Order: sequence, then structure tokens, then C-alpha cells
Amino acid sequence: MTGRRRPSPRPSPHTSPTARASMVACTAVVASLLSACGSLPGTSGASGEKEPVTVMTWAPEGTSTTNMPGMPAMAQTYARWVNADGGIAGHPLKVLTCNDRNDSAGATRCAQRAVDQGAVAVVGSYSQFGRSFISPLEVNGIPFIGGYGASDEEFESPLSYPVNGGQASLLAGNGRQLASNCGRVALVRPDTIQGDQMPSLLNSGLQQGHRNPVTDIRAPDDGTDYATEVRRALDDVGADPAVYGTARAGGEAPGSCVTASLGDHTDAFFDSFRRLQEERPKVHVASVLGSVGQSLVTRTGGRSGPLEGAYLTGWYPVASDPRWNPMRKVINDHAFGDNRIDPADQGVQTTWIAYTVLRSLVEQLDAQGTEEITSHALQKLLDHGSHAIDTGGLTPKLRWRADDMLAVQDFPRIVNGMVTYQTVADGQVLAASDGFVNVARTLERRRTDL
Repeated sequence: MTGRRRPSPRPSPHTSPTARASMVACTAVVASLLSACGSLPGTSGASGEKEPVTVMTWAPEGTSTTNMPGMPAMAQTYARWVNADGGIAGHPLKVLTCNDRNDSAGATRCAQRAVDQGAVAVVGSYSQFGRSFISPLEVNGIPFIGGYGASDEEFESPLSYPVNGGQASLLAGNGRQLASNCGRVALVRPDTIQGDQMPSLLNSGLQQGHRNPVTDIRAPDDGTDYATEVRRALDDVGADPAVYGTARAGGEAPGSCVTASLGDHTDAFFDSFRRLQEERPKVHVASVLGSVGQSLVTRTGGRSGPLEGAYLTGWYPVASDPRWNPMRKVINDHAFGDNRIDPADQGVQTTWIAYTVLRSLVEQLDAQGTEEITSHALQKLLDHGSHAIDTGGLTPKLRWRADDMLAVQDFPRIVNGMVTYQTVADGQVLAASDGFVNVARTLERRRTDL
């Protein structure tokens, strides 16, 4: 207990000797308990609540590159929901948020703030600067649960517990999806360290379909006009008017595909693509969910836009799938109209799944009689727990024991190698196939020299 002690209650002069003796005895017992334990057993101070569980969710907001404001907003919405129902197994959930500003110093600051404010886990977050944030977490034993998968360290650190296969599974899956439809593929990707991995990952999927490697086209990750990159991509896949002739403009360039993965700037790329495509034979376009989603399809013209017919690869079921209904109800009831939260956004979806994992872990620890939820208790359960966590069919059941890790070069922490194939039809992002596609073996056979 903190603050000034209240004086022990004094019996009234009119209290009987027997009642007075009982009151004194009770006061002595309570004082003894408080002195020994600091609070009554099984309570957190006078409220009677169990100890709160403090976690952090971070993501970049208001930057010139990729932003993920929906992730911390979804985390806060989740906390309002569970706390309105008494917390997680009686433990109030306290969510800290942080803006990493898409720079390494910001990522370090967020991680250090999580340490300083007693967070027992970082949950459902996005940062490209894994090297900057993972070290403070490792030193202090704080698990990183269900990050977006934007950095290598999320799939290397023993304190990281990913819920999806990250960029690696998306690109390998997109390569497999394109291998069935495309003879020539150009990849437009950011000229960054993370972007440097993309060609070999996409090629791993193309190779499985016996296709040639992609043409690798680097682009600025904060560009506003991608006309140069669009022209090169179209030329390299054979949609050059000099080859097909002006008569073919508006026709088809068979087997030609352009896939772009530029995060928030993918819309700028497809804006340039739409303008230049009109002068050339049409090619198929492709991307991964996270770079392209329903909101972008709508903004770029829907059924009459450049993304109509696009091949898309995601981690989870299509946003209209009824398995997302519980998340949508929570957003409707507890987000209070927060326009940062798009239920179709993969960052929002990943945050929901990550907090589903956290809730299951806390409930398991509470069932085992653990009164205080600590980072060490969470880590121990994540590493050795036999119970696979059910996410309501949004992923396979998840578990992070050594035997559950896939044998993927450079990404040893992946436990979920599933992706989904989606497409754009009549301006809507729809499932292109039933169920999940397992790209684990594609990733395991990946060669970095492709």
C-alpha cells in the first residue's frame, strides 16, 4: 500500500466491551496481513482486481513511408473490449502505444519505453528496424508476440513469436501464384535492405512453377511518381509498343505480369501505371496484401481501375470471410468510429490475432494459478507450452516450441507457412481459391543466389 496510513478505527464509547474486543482483534488481524503481504491475499489493493497486464503496441504514424496507425488503434480497442468484460481472466489489460516514426532511433525509444513502463510483452506491432528494437527486449526478457513481419529479427530472435510467415511467405506465395499464369514477371520493390530480399523470395515460388527469374526493378520507397519504373517494368515483360506496335495498345500482352510491393506507396505506383498502361498492351498486375487492399482498389477506380483482375497473396482469409466477424463486432462496439481502423488492413488483422494469442496465454497462466503475469512466465509458456492456440481459423493453430519451427533458411522462427490467394473481381477483393496454401516447402528450398 502507498500513501499515508489511515488510523485504526476506534470503538465508540457506547460500544459494548465484547464488541470492542472483537473490533480490536479484527483490526490486529488485518494489520498483520497488510504488513506481511502489502495487500490482502488475492487482491490488488482495495479494488479487489487482479494485477493488470501491461503490454505495448508500436507502429509508424505520420511518416513519408509506410504507416500503420491501425495497429495501435486496434490494440486500444481490444483493451476497451476485454476490460469492459472484466479483463483477461480478471486481469485488467493496459495497452501502451508508441510511434517508431520509421527510423531506428524511434524503434529503440519505443522498446526502451516498454522496458521502463513495465510491459510484459510487445504485441501486434510494426517496425522495419528489428535490430534497433529487439536488443532492449532481449536484454530484459520481454517477448515480441505477433509482429507484422517487417524485419528479419522477427524471424531470428528467440524472444520473437510471429503469427504469420512475414514478407517471406507472401512473396514466395505470390511467386507460386504467378507461376501458373505468367511467363515473364517484373518485380518493382523498394531500394532498401528489406527490398533486397524480395527478388529471391519471389523467385522461389516462380522456380517451383518452372518459370524464369523476375526482372528486379528498384524504386524509391518514398516516391510520388513511378513513371520511370512503370516504363521499365512494361518494357521488360514485353509490353513495349516498339515490339507489339501501336495497334496492339489496349490489347493483351500474353503471359506478361508486373508485381509491385511498395507498402504505402504502391498506390502511387499504380497511379503511374494506370496512365502509362493506356498506351501499351495490357499486362496482368499483382501484389501482396498489405501493399494492396480493398481501400486501394476502390481509390484507383474499382472495376475500371488498374487492379481489376490482379493476383494478390495474403496471410489470412479474405476480409469478407465470416471468421473476421468477432473482430468486426469489437470494432463496431468499441472503436468509437476511429477511422484509423480498417478491418481489411493486414496490420489491424495481425494485431487482432496477436492479442488473441496474448489472451490465450494469460488465461492459461491464470488457470495454472499464476497470480502475477510476468514476461518470464509468458516466455516460458510460449517456449514450452503444449497447448496450441486457436485463432478462430484465421491461422493454423499456433505454437512456438522448437519442434514447431519450420526449417526455413534465414527465417528460423517461422511456425506458420500458410498464405491465401486472392484476386480483384468487379472491384472487390475476393478469395481466388479455397483455404490456405502451404508455402513452407517453397521457403525451405529457397536459394539466395536465384
